[in-house]
Amino acid sequence: MLAKLSTRPVVRRCVLPGALGALGLALLGAGLPAAGADADEPGLSRFYDQKITWSRCGGEDMPKDLQCGKVTVPLDYARPRSGTLDLALARYKATGDKRGSVLLNFGGPGGPGVPELAYGGKDFMELTNRYDVVTFDPRGVGRSSPVSCGDGEEDVFAAIDGTEDDLSHPRDVLDHLKKAATLCAEHSGPVLKHIGTVNASRDMDVLRSALGDKKLNYLGFSYGTRLGAVYAAQFPDKVGRLALDGVDTLTEPLTEQGAAGARGQQVALDGFVDWCVQDIACPFGQDARSAREHVLRLVRSLDEDPVPTDFGEPFSGQDLVSAFSQALYSKEWWPSLERALAQLVEDGDASGVMAFATRGTSLPWRQTAAGPSRQTAAGPARQKAAGGLVDEEDVPLDNLPAALMAINCADDPDRPGAARLTEELGRLRAEYEEASPIFGRYRLTQVLMCYGRPKGTDFIRDEVKDVDTPGMLLVGTRGDPATPYRWTEETAKRLGDSAVVLDNKGEGHTGYASSKCVHRKVTSFLLYGTLPPSGSSCGAEERRP
Repeated sequence: MLAKLSTRPVVRRCVLPGALGALGLALLGAGLPAAGADADEPGLSRFYDQKITWSRCGGEDMPKDLQCGKVTVPLDYARPRSGTLDLALARYKATGDKRGSVLLNFGGPGGPGVPELAYGGKDFMELTNRYDVVTFDPRGVGRSSPVSCGDGEEDVFAAIDGTEDDLSHPRDVLDHLKKAATLCAEHSGPVLKHIGTVNASRDMDVLRSALGDKKLNYLGFSYGTRLGAVYAAQFPDKVGRLALDGVDTLTEPLTEQGAAGARGQQVALDGFVDWCVQDIACPFGQDARSAREHVLRLVRSLDEDPVPTDFGEPFSGQDLVSAFSQALYSKEWWPSLERALAQLVEDGDASGVMAFATRGTSLPWRQTAAGPSRQTAAGPARQKAAGGLVDEEDVPLDNLPAALMAINCADDPDRPGAARLTEELGRLRAEYEEASPIFGRYRLTQVLMCYGRPKGTDFIRDEVKDVDTPGMLLVGTRGDPATPYRWTEETAKRLGDSAVVLDNKGEGHTGYASSKCVHRKVTSFLLYGTLPPSGSSCGAEERRP
Protein backbone atom coordinates (compact mmCIF):
# COMPACT_ATOMS: atom_id res chain seq x y z
CA MET A 1 0.00 0.00 0.00
CA LEU A 2 1.32 3.38 -0.93
CA ALA A 3 1.48 6.19 1.60
CA LYS A 4 -1.54 5.35 3.69
CA LEU A 5 0.19 6.87 6.64
CA SER A 6 2.88 8.76 4.81
CA THR A 7 4.35 12.13 5.56
CA ARG A 8 7.24 13.86 3.89
CA PRO A 9 9.32 15.43 6.65
CA VAL A 10 9.22 19.20 6.87
CA VAL A 11 12.75 19.38 8.25
CA ARG A 12 14.49 17.52 5.48
CA ARG A 13 18.18 18.20 5.71
CA CYS A 14 18.51 17.59 9.43
CA VAL A 15 17.82 13.86 9.29
CA LEU A 16 19.86 11.62 11.50
CA PRO A 17 21.96 8.78 10.19
CA GLY A 18 21.48 5.49 11.97
CA ALA A 19 24.29 3.21 13.09
CA LEU A 20 25.64 2.02 9.76
CA GLY A 21 28.46 1.94 7.30
CA ALA A 22 28.84 1.99 3.57
CA LEU A 23 26.54 -0.94 2.95
CA GLY A 24 25.69 -0.49 -0.71
CA LEU A 25 22.58 -1.33 -2.66
CA ALA A 26 22.96 -5.06 -2.14
CA LEU A 27 21.48 -4.61 1.33
CA LEU A 28 18.16 -3.31 0.10
CA GLY A 29 15.21 -5.68 0.19
CA ALA A 30 17.10 -8.83 -0.67
CA GLY A 31 16.88 -12.31 0.80
CA LEU A 32 13.37 -12.15 2.24
CA PRO A 33 12.34 -15.60 3.48
CA ALA A 34 8.91 -16.68 2.33
CA ALA A 35 7.83 -19.42 4.68
CA GLY A 36 6.72 -19.14 8.29
CA ALA A 37 8.90 -20.24 11.18
CA ASP A 38 8.28 -21.70 14.60
CA ALA A 39 10.09 -22.55 17.79
CA ASP A 40 11.18 -25.94 16.42
CA GLU A 41 13.38 -24.45 13.71
CA PRO A 42 17.10 -24.51 14.58
CA GLY A 43 18.22 -21.40 16.41
CA LEU A 44 14.73 -19.92 16.91
CA SER A 45 13.63 -21.50 20.18
CA ARG A 46 15.40 -18.87 22.29
CA PHE A 47 13.31 -16.16 20.64
CA TYR A 48 10.04 -18.04 21.06
CA ASP A 49 10.78 -18.90 24.68
CA GLN A 50 11.61 -15.38 25.87
CA LYS A 51 9.53 -13.54 28.47
CA ILE A 52 8.74 -9.84 28.26
CA THR A 53 9.58 -7.53 31.14
CA TRP A 54 7.04 -4.71 31.41
CA SER A 55 7.53 -1.39 33.20
CA ARG A 56 6.05 2.09 33.13
CA CYS A 57 6.80 3.91 29.88
CA GLY A 58 9.32 6.72 30.07
CA GLY A 59 8.49 10.21 28.86
CA GLU A 60 6.48 13.08 30.26
CA ASP A 61 3.56 12.63 27.88
CA MET A 62 3.10 8.89 28.36
CA PRO A 63 -0.08 7.73 30.16
CA LYS A 64 0.64 6.43 33.64
CA ASP A 65 -1.14 3.13 33.03
CA LEU A 66 0.67 2.39 29.75
CA GLN A 67 3.47 -0.15 30.13
CA CYS A 68 6.45 -0.57 27.81
CA GLY A 69 8.78 -3.44 27.05
CA LYS A 70 10.71 -5.05 24.24
CA VAL A 71 10.99 -8.34 22.41
CA THR A 72 14.13 -9.61 20.67
CA VAL A 73 13.88 -11.09 17.15
CA PRO A 74 16.46 -12.38 14.65
CA LEU A 75 17.82 -9.85 12.20
CA ASP A 76 17.79 -12.60 9.56
CA TYR A 77 15.43 -15.56 10.04
CA ALA A 78 17.50 -17.60 7.60
CA ARG A 79 20.54 -17.08 9.87
CA PRO A 80 19.12 -16.52 13.38
CA ARG A 81 22.59 -16.47 14.98
CA SER A 82 23.86 -13.65 12.77
CA GLY A 83 22.37 -10.82 14.82
CA THR A 84 19.26 -9.59 16.61
CA LEU A 85 16.88 -6.63 16.81
CA ASP A 86 14.86 -5.31 19.72
CA LEU A 87 11.28 -4.24 18.97
CA ALA A 88 9.64 -1.58 21.15
CA LEU A 89 6.34 -2.65 22.74
CA ALA A 90 3.54 -1.01 24.71
CA ARG A 91 0.42 -2.40 26.38
CA TYR A 92 -2.62 -1.58 28.44
CA LYS A 93 -3.20 -4.45 30.86
CA ALA A 94 -6.47 -6.36 30.90
CA THR A 95 -8.84 -5.21 33.61
CA GLY A 96 -11.37 -8.02 33.38
CA ASP A 97 -11.20 -11.80 33.00
CA LYS A 98 -8.07 -11.99 30.83
CA ARG A 99 -8.13 -14.42 27.92
CA GLY A 100 -4.87 -13.32 26.29
CA SER A 101 -3.70 -10.39 24.21
CA VAL A 102 -4.85 -8.51 21.14
CA LEU A 103 -2.10 -7.04 18.97
CA LEU A 104 -2.63 -3.73 17.13
CA ASN A 105 -0.95 -2.33 14.02
CA PHE A 106 -1.99 1.20 13.09
CA GLY A 107 -0.86 1.27 9.48
CA GLY A 108 1.70 2.93 7.29
CA PRO A 109 3.72 1.11 6.36
CA GLY A 110 6.18 2.86 8.64
CA GLY A 111 3.86 3.89 11.46
CA PRO A 112 5.17 3.30 15.00
CA GLY A 113 2.64 1.60 17.25
CA VAL A 114 3.83 2.77 20.66
CA PRO A 115 3.04 6.51 20.26
CA GLU A 116 -0.22 5.71 18.50
CA LEU A 117 -1.43 3.62 21.44
CA ALA A 118 -0.22 6.27 23.88
CA TYR A 119 -2.26 9.00 22.16
CA GLY A 120 -5.29 6.94 21.13
CA GLY A 121 -5.61 4.28 23.77
CA LYS A 122 -9.08 5.38 24.91
CA ASP A 123 -10.58 3.89 21.75
CA PHE A 124 -9.43 0.43 22.79
CA MET A 125 -10.34 0.39 26.46
CA GLU A 126 -13.33 -1.90 25.85
CA LEU A 127 -10.91 -4.55 24.64
CA THR A 128 -9.14 -4.54 28.01
CA ASN A 129 -12.22 -6.26 29.44
CA ARG A 130 -10.65 -9.47 28.16
CA TYR A 131 -7.28 -8.65 26.64
CA ASP A 132 -3.99 -7.01 27.23
CA VAL A 133 -4.01 -4.47 24.38
CA VAL A 134 -0.52 -4.57 22.86
CA THR A 135 1.24 -2.76 20.03
CA PHE A 136 4.79 -2.52 18.69
CA ASP A 137 7.13 -0.52 16.50
CA PRO A 138 7.88 -2.90 13.59
CA ARG A 139 11.47 -3.50 12.51
CA GLY A 140 12.93 -0.39 10.87
CA VAL A 141 10.24 1.81 12.44
CA GLY A 142 10.21 4.17 15.41
CA ARG A 143 12.53 2.99 18.16
CA SER A 144 13.07 -0.44 16.53
CA SER A 145 16.27 0.09 14.50
CA PRO A 146 14.77 2.98 12.47
CA VAL A 147 15.70 3.41 8.83
CA SER A 148 16.46 6.77 7.20
CA CYS A 149 17.26 8.12 3.75
CA GLY A 150 18.95 11.39 4.67
CA ASP A 151 18.30 13.81 1.81
CA GLY A 152 17.40 11.03 -0.62
CA GLU A 153 13.71 11.84 -1.07
CA GLU A 154 14.42 15.55 -1.40
CA ASP A 155 16.88 14.73 -4.17
CA VAL A 156 14.22 12.83 -6.10
CA PHE A 157 11.62 15.59 -5.67
CA ALA A 158 14.13 17.98 -7.18
CA ALA A 159 14.65 15.59 -10.09
CA ILE A 160 11.00 15.33 -11.15
CA ASP A 161 9.64 18.73 -10.11
CA GLY A 162 10.80 20.48 -13.24
CA THR A 163 9.20 21.12 -16.61
CA GLU A 164 8.36 18.69 -19.37
CA ASP A 165 11.66 19.62 -21.00
CA ASP A 166 13.49 18.16 -18.00
CA LEU A 167 12.06 14.77 -18.87
CA SER A 168 13.95 14.81 -22.14
CA HIS A 169 16.93 13.84 -19.96
CA PRO A 170 15.47 10.96 -17.94
CA ARG A 171 18.95 9.57 -17.30
CA ASP A 172 19.46 12.48 -14.93
CA VAL A 173 16.39 11.36 -13.01
CA LEU A 174 17.76 7.82 -12.83
CA ASP A 175 21.02 9.15 -11.44
CA HIS A 176 19.07 10.95 -8.71
CA LEU A 177 17.18 7.74 -7.92
CA LYS A 178 20.38 5.71 -7.65
CA LYS A 179 21.86 8.35 -5.38
CA ALA A 180 18.74 8.24 -3.19
CA ALA A 181 18.91 4.44 -2.91
CA THR A 182 22.56 4.66 -1.90
CA LEU A 183 21.76 7.26 0.76
CA CYS A 184 19.01 5.03 2.17
CA ALA A 185 21.48 2.16 2.47
CA GLU A 186 24.12 4.35 4.10
CA HIS A 187 21.70 5.85 6.64
CA SER A 188 19.75 2.73 7.59
CA GLY A 189 22.10 -0.04 8.60
CA PRO A 190 21.73 -3.81 8.34
CA VAL A 191 17.99 -3.82 9.09
CA LEU A 192 17.25 -2.45 5.62
CA LYS A 193 18.18 -5.77 4.03
CA HIS A 194 15.66 -7.54 6.24
CA ILE A 195 12.78 -5.08 6.30
CA GLY A 196 9.35 -5.82 4.85
CA THR A 197 6.02 -7.40 5.73
CA VAL A 198 7.17 -11.02 5.44
CA ASN A 199 9.73 -10.51 8.21
CA ALA A 200 7.41 -8.27 10.25
CA SER A 201 4.85 -11.09 10.19
CA ARG A 202 7.43 -13.53 11.51
CA ASP A 203 8.25 -11.02 14.24
CA MET A 204 4.58 -11.00 15.21
CA ASP A 205 4.63 -14.75 15.69
CA VAL A 206 7.64 -14.46 18.02
CA LEU A 207 5.74 -11.71 19.85
CA ARG A 208 2.65 -13.92 20.10
CA SER A 209 4.70 -16.62 21.78
CA ALA A 210 6.50 -14.18 24.09
CA LEU A 211 3.10 -12.85 25.19
CA GLY A 212 2.10 -16.40 26.14
CA ASP A 213 -0.67 -16.71 23.53
CA LYS A 214 -1.33 -19.89 21.58
CA LYS A 215 -3.24 -17.93 18.93
CA LEU A 216 -2.77 -14.41 17.59
CA ASN A 217 -5.70 -12.04 18.10
CA TYR A 218 -5.13 -9.01 15.93
CA LEU A 219 -6.61 -5.68 14.82
CA GLY A 220 -4.86 -4.09 11.85
CA PHE A 221 -5.62 -0.80 10.16
CA SER A 222 -4.76 0.17 6.57
CA TYR A 223 -1.29 -1.29 5.87
CA GLY A 224 -1.86 -3.36 9.00
CA THR A 225 -4.40 -5.36 7.00
CA ARG A 226 -1.63 -6.45 4.62
CA LEU A 227 0.44 -7.49 7.62
CA GLY A 228 -2.49 -9.45 9.05
CA ALA A 229 -3.18 -11.20 5.74
CA VAL A 230 0.47 -12.21 5.39
CA TYR A 231 0.42 -13.61 8.93
CA ALA A 232 -2.68 -15.65 8.10
CA ALA A 233 -0.88 -17.15 5.09
CA GLN A 234 2.37 -17.85 6.98
CA PHE A 235 0.88 -19.11 10.26
CA PRO A 236 -2.69 -20.31 9.56
CA ASP A 237 -2.71 -22.65 12.57
CA LYS A 238 -1.81 -19.75 14.88
CA VAL A 239 -4.66 -17.44 13.79
CA GLY A 240 -7.15 -16.48 16.47
CA ARG A 241 -9.48 -13.53 15.84
CA LEU A 242 -8.22 -11.25 13.07
CA ALA A 243 -9.97 -7.98 12.20
CA LEU A 244 -8.72 -5.94 9.23
CA ASP A 245 -10.00 -2.36 8.79
CA GLY A 246 -9.26 -0.29 5.68
CA VAL A 247 -8.23 -3.27 3.58
CA ASP A 248 -5.09 -3.09 1.47
CA THR A 249 -4.48 -4.61 -1.93
CA LEU A 250 -2.36 -7.73 -2.16
CA THR A 251 -1.91 -7.71 -5.92
CA GLU A 252 -1.74 -4.25 -7.47
CA PRO A 253 1.73 -3.00 -8.46
CA LEU A 254 3.00 0.10 -6.69
CA THR A 255 2.52 2.21 -9.82
CA GLU A 256 -1.21 1.42 -9.80
CA GLN A 257 -1.47 1.87 -6.05
CA GLY A 258 0.14 5.29 -6.31
CA ALA A 259 -2.23 6.49 -9.01
CA ALA A 260 -5.23 5.16 -7.05
CA GLY A 261 -4.00 6.98 -3.95
CA ALA A 262 -3.58 10.24 -5.86
CA ARG A 263 -7.12 9.98 -7.26
CA GLY A 264 -8.60 9.14 -3.86
CA GLN A 265 -6.94 12.04 -2.12
CA GLN A 266 -7.91 14.45 -4.91
CA VAL A 267 -11.54 13.45 -4.33
CA ALA A 268 -11.06 14.04 -0.61
CA LEU A 269 -9.46 17.44 -1.26
CA ASP A 270 -12.35 18.43 -3.52
CA GLY A 271 -14.72 17.44 -0.73
CA PHE A 272 -12.81 19.60 1.74
CA VAL A 273 -12.90 22.57 -0.64
CA ASP A 274 -16.67 22.15 -1.15
CA TRP A 275 -17.06 22.19 2.63
CA CYS A 276 -14.67 25.08 3.16
CA VAL A 277 -16.31 27.50 0.72
CA GLN A 278 -19.54 27.31 2.70
CA ASP A 279 -17.74 29.17 5.50
CA ILE A 280 -17.09 32.91 5.21
CA ALA A 281 -13.72 32.30 6.89
CA CYS A 282 -12.50 29.96 4.14
CA PRO A 283 -9.17 31.41 2.91
CA PHE A 284 -9.93 30.38 -0.68
CA GLY A 285 -13.19 32.30 -1.05
CA GLN A 286 -16.74 31.09 -1.52
CA ASP A 287 -16.63 29.71 -5.07
CA ALA A 288 -15.59 26.05 -5.24
CA ARG A 289 -14.07 26.16 -8.74
CA SER A 290 -11.90 29.21 -8.08
CA ALA A 291 -11.01 27.80 -4.64
CA ARG A 292 -9.59 24.64 -6.24
CA GLU A 293 -7.52 26.78 -8.59
CA HIS A 294 -6.35 28.81 -5.61
CA VAL A 295 -5.15 25.64 -3.83
CA LEU A 296 -3.16 24.56 -6.89
CA ARG A 297 -1.58 28.01 -7.25
CA LEU A 298 -0.67 27.97 -3.56
CA VAL A 299 1.14 24.63 -3.88
CA ARG A 300 3.04 25.77 -6.96
CA SER A 301 3.95 29.15 -5.51
CA LEU A 302 5.29 27.55 -2.33
CA ASP A 303 7.40 25.16 -4.40
CA GLU A 304 8.87 28.17 -6.22
CA ASP A 305 9.20 30.33 -3.10
CA PRO A 306 8.94 28.39 0.19
CA VAL A 307 8.13 30.30 3.36
CA PRO A 308 10.64 30.35 6.24
CA THR A 309 9.99 28.40 9.43
CA ASP A 310 11.34 28.29 12.96
CA PHE A 311 12.96 24.94 12.16
CA GLY A 312 15.53 26.47 9.82
CA GLU A 313 14.15 24.81 6.69
CA PRO A 314 11.55 26.52 4.47
CA PHE A 315 8.04 25.14 4.02
CA SER A 316 7.43 24.16 0.38
CA GLY A 317 4.45 23.25 -1.74
CA GLN A 318 5.24 19.57 -1.41
CA ASP A 319 5.27 20.00 2.36
CA LEU A 320 1.77 21.43 2.02
CA VAL A 321 0.79 18.37 -0.02
CA SER A 322 2.11 16.24 2.85
CA ALA A 323 -0.10 18.20 5.25
CA PHE A 324 -3.12 17.63 3.01
CA SER A 325 -2.25 13.92 2.85
CA GLN A 326 -2.65 13.68 6.62
CA ALA A 327 -5.51 16.09 7.24
CA LEU A 328 -7.86 14.71 4.58
CA TYR A 329 -8.10 11.27 6.15
CA SER A 330 -10.78 12.46 8.57
CA LYS A 331 -13.46 15.13 8.39
CA GLU A 332 -12.90 15.78 12.09
CA TRP A 333 -9.65 17.47 11.12
CA TRP A 334 -11.14 19.79 8.50
CA PRO A 335 -11.92 22.77 10.81
CA SER A 336 -8.35 22.70 12.11
CA LEU A 337 -7.03 22.44 8.56
CA GLU A 338 -9.12 25.43 7.48
CA ARG A 339 -7.70 27.54 10.31
CA ALA A 340 -4.15 26.43 9.57
CA LEU A 341 -4.53 27.27 5.87
CA ALA A 342 -5.94 30.70 6.71
CA GLN A 343 -2.91 31.27 8.93
CA LEU A 344 -0.64 30.33 6.02
CA VAL A 345 -2.47 32.29 3.30
CA GLU A 346 -3.17 35.42 5.29
CA ASP A 347 -0.11 35.66 7.54
CA GLY A 348 2.54 33.53 5.83
CA ASP A 349 2.68 31.42 8.99
CA ALA A 350 3.20 27.71 8.21
CA SER A 351 3.23 26.46 11.81
CA GLY A 352 -0.37 25.21 11.69
CA VAL A 353 0.00 23.19 8.51
CA MET A 354 3.39 21.94 9.66
CA ALA A 355 1.63 20.24 12.57
CA PHE A 356 -0.34 18.18 10.04
CA ALA A 357 2.70 17.51 7.83
CA THR A 358 4.71 16.09 10.74
CA ARG A 359 1.88 14.30 12.53
CA GLY A 360 2.52 11.06 10.70
CA THR A 361 -0.83 9.38 11.18
CA SER A 362 -3.92 8.51 9.18
CA LEU A 363 -6.23 7.51 11.98
CA PRO A 364 -8.91 9.87 13.33
CA TRP A 365 -8.20 9.23 17.02
CA ARG A 366 -4.95 11.17 16.70
CA GLN A 367 -6.72 14.41 15.82
CA THR A 368 -5.67 15.97 19.15
CA ALA A 369 -2.04 14.92 18.84
CA ALA A 370 0.72 17.42 19.45
CA GLY A 371 2.32 19.43 16.69
CA PRO A 372 5.70 18.92 15.02
CA SER A 373 7.87 16.06 16.10
CA ARG A 374 10.23 16.38 19.02
CA GLN A 375 12.76 14.14 17.34
CA THR A 376 16.27 15.45 17.35
CA ALA A 377 17.83 17.20 14.39
CA ALA A 378 21.53 16.70 14.96
CA GLY A 379 24.00 14.03 15.94
CA PRO A 380 24.07 10.29 15.23
CA ALA A 381 21.32 8.01 16.45
CA ARG A 382 22.37 6.42 19.73
CA GLN A 383 21.61 2.77 20.38
CA LYS A 384 22.21 0.98 23.67
CA ALA A 385 23.65 -1.95 21.74
CA ALA A 386 23.73 -3.20 18.19
CA GLY A 387 20.09 -3.82 17.29
CA GLY A 388 18.91 -2.31 20.58
CA LEU A 389 16.13 0.21 21.00
CA VAL A 390 16.87 3.76 19.90
CA ASP A 391 16.03 6.56 22.31
CA GLU A 392 12.83 8.33 21.32
CA GLU A 393 14.55 11.65 20.67
CA ASP A 394 16.99 9.95 18.27
CA VAL A 395 14.41 8.55 15.85
CA PRO A 396 15.26 10.12 12.45
CA LEU A 397 12.86 12.81 11.31
CA ASP A 398 12.31 11.04 8.01
CA ASN A 399 11.81 7.58 9.52
CA LEU A 400 8.15 7.29 8.58
CA PRO A 401 8.54 8.00 4.81
CA ALA A 402 11.85 6.13 4.68
CA ALA A 403 10.27 3.05 6.28
CA LEU A 404 7.17 3.39 4.10
CA MET A 405 9.26 3.27 0.93
CA ALA A 406 11.56 0.51 2.18
CA ILE A 407 8.67 -1.75 3.17
CA ASN A 408 6.64 -1.08 0.03
CA CYS A 409 9.68 -1.73 -2.17
CA ALA A 410 10.55 -4.93 -0.29
CA ASP A 411 6.95 -6.15 -0.68
CA ASP A 412 6.68 -5.47 -4.42
CA PRO A 413 8.39 -7.78 -6.96
CA ASP A 414 8.14 -5.30 -9.85
CA ARG A 415 11.30 -3.34 -10.40
CA PRO A 416 11.56 -1.76 -13.89
CA GLY A 417 15.03 -1.49 -15.36
CA ALA A 418 16.64 1.70 -16.57
CA ALA A 419 15.51 1.26 -20.19
CA ARG A 420 11.86 0.71 -19.28
CA LEU A 421 11.80 3.51 -16.74
CA THR A 422 13.46 5.89 -19.19
CA GLU A 423 10.78 5.04 -21.74
CA GLU A 424 7.85 5.30 -19.32
CA LEU A 425 8.83 8.23 -17.10
CA GLY A 426 7.00 10.86 -19.15
CA ARG A 427 3.87 8.69 -19.40
CA LEU A 428 3.88 7.99 -15.68
CA ARG A 429 4.20 11.65 -14.79
CA ALA A 430 1.34 12.55 -17.13
CA GLU A 431 -0.80 9.74 -15.69
CA TYR A 432 -0.18 10.88 -12.13
CA GLU A 433 -0.78 14.53 -12.98
CA GLU A 434 -4.10 13.52 -14.54
CA ALA A 435 -4.99 11.51 -11.43
CA SER A 436 -4.31 14.61 -9.30
CA PRO A 437 -2.58 17.90 -10.09
CA ILE A 438 -1.99 18.28 -6.34
CA PHE A 439 -0.91 14.79 -5.23
CA GLY A 440 0.41 13.33 -8.51
CA ARG A 441 4.12 14.16 -8.26
CA TYR A 442 4.17 13.47 -4.54
CA ARG A 443 2.84 9.95 -5.10
CA LEU A 444 5.01 9.33 -8.15
CA THR A 445 8.13 10.16 -6.17
CA GLN A 446 7.31 7.47 -3.64
CA VAL A 447 6.94 4.93 -6.44
CA LEU A 448 10.16 5.95 -8.17
CA MET A 449 12.16 5.60 -4.96
CA CYS A 450 12.09 1.81 -5.46
CA TYR A 451 14.36 2.17 -8.47
CA GLY A 452 17.90 1.04 -7.70
CA ARG A 453 16.75 -1.47 -5.08
CA PRO A 454 16.77 -5.23 -5.68
CA LYS A 455 13.54 -6.98 -6.56
CA GLY A 456 11.14 -7.42 -3.66
CA THR A 457 9.48 -10.63 -2.52
CA ASP A 458 6.84 -12.32 -4.65
CA PHE A 459 5.42 -14.16 -1.60
CA ILE A 460 2.56 -11.72 -0.98
CA ARG A 461 1.31 -11.66 -4.55
CA ASP A 462 1.73 -15.39 -5.16
CA GLU A 463 1.07 -17.07 -1.81
CA VAL A 464 -1.25 -14.90 0.28
CA LYS A 465 -4.51 -16.43 -0.86
CA ASP A 466 -6.97 -19.21 -0.04
CA VAL A 467 -5.97 -19.21 3.63
CA ASP A 468 -7.25 -21.97 5.88
CA THR A 469 -8.01 -20.08 9.09
CA PRO A 470 -10.93 -19.27 11.37
CA GLY A 471 -13.19 -16.50 10.11
CA MET A 472 -11.57 -13.07 9.66
CA LEU A 473 -13.47 -9.77 9.67
CA LEU A 474 -12.64 -7.35 6.82
CA VAL A 475 -13.99 -3.78 7.03
CA GLY A 476 -14.16 -1.65 3.90
CA THR A 477 -15.33 1.98 3.87
CA ARG A 478 -17.08 3.22 0.74
CA GLY A 479 -15.64 6.74 0.90
CA ASP A 480 -12.12 5.77 1.95
CA PRO A 481 -9.59 8.05 0.18
CA ALA A 482 -6.65 5.72 0.79
CA THR A 483 -7.87 2.14 0.49
CA PRO A 484 -10.66 1.91 -2.12
CA TYR A 485 -13.60 -0.31 -1.23
CA ARG A 486 -12.87 -2.53 -4.22
CA TRP A 487 -9.64 -3.58 -2.48
CA THR A 488 -11.73 -4.99 0.37
CA GLU A 489 -13.76 -7.07 -2.07
CA GLU A 490 -10.68 -8.21 -4.02
CA THR A 491 -8.70 -9.14 -0.91
CA ALA A 492 -11.66 -10.99 0.60
CA LYS A 493 -12.00 -13.01 -2.59
CA ARG A 494 -8.28 -13.84 -2.56
CA LEU A 495 -8.27 -14.91 1.08
CA GLY A 496 -11.18 -17.27 0.47
CA ASP A 497 -14.05 -18.52 2.59
CA SER A 498 -12.44 -17.35 5.84
CA ALA A 499 -12.98 -13.69 4.95
CA VAL A 500 -16.20 -11.98 6.09
CA VAL A 501 -16.83 -8.46 4.73
CA LEU A 502 -18.42 -5.59 6.65
CA ASP A 503 -19.53 -2.79 4.30
CA ASN A 504 -19.13 0.60 5.99
CA LYS A 505 -21.15 3.11 3.96
CA GLY A 506 -19.33 6.09 5.44
CA GLU A 507 -16.34 8.24 4.55
CA GLY A 508 -12.80 8.61 5.79
CA HIS A 509 -9.90 6.22 6.12
CA THR A 510 -10.87 3.15 8.19
CA GLY A 511 -14.09 2.81 10.16
CA TYR A 512 -13.29 1.70 13.71
CA ALA A 513 -12.68 5.19 15.10
CA SER A 514 -15.34 7.00 13.07
CA SER A 515 -18.34 4.65 12.99
CA LYS A 516 -20.22 3.49 16.09
CA CYS A 517 -21.52 0.53 14.12
CA VAL A 518 -18.08 -0.60 12.90
CA HIS A 519 -16.60 -0.08 16.36
CA ARG A 520 -19.33 -2.19 17.93
CA LYS A 521 -19.08 -5.06 15.45
CA VAL A 522 -15.27 -5.23 15.50
CA THR A 523 -15.18 -5.09 19.30
CA SER A 524 -17.85 -7.80 19.56
CA PHE A 525 -15.88 -10.03 17.21
CA LEU A 526 -12.60 -9.59 19.09
CA LEU A 527 -14.14 -10.02 22.54
CA TYR A 528 -16.70 -12.75 21.87
CA GLY A 529 -15.91 -14.17 18.43
CA THR A 530 -19.22 -12.89 17.00
CA LEU A 531 -18.84 -12.47 13.24
CA PRO A 532 -21.53 -10.49 11.39
CA PRO A 533 -23.02 -12.18 8.33
CA SER A 534 -20.87 -11.56 5.27
CA GLY A 535 -22.24 -8.61 3.36
CA SER A 536 -23.49 -6.83 6.49
CA SER A 537 -23.31 -3.06 6.39
CA CYS A 538 -23.03 -0.02 8.61
CA GLY A 539 -24.86 3.17 7.69
CA ALA A 540 -23.07 6.44 7.00
CA GLU A 541 -25.14 8.20 9.66
CA GLU A 542 -23.72 6.14 12.53
CA ARG A 543 -20.65 8.30 13.12
CA ARG A 544 -18.87 8.38 16.44
CA PRO A 545 -18.60 11.74 18.20
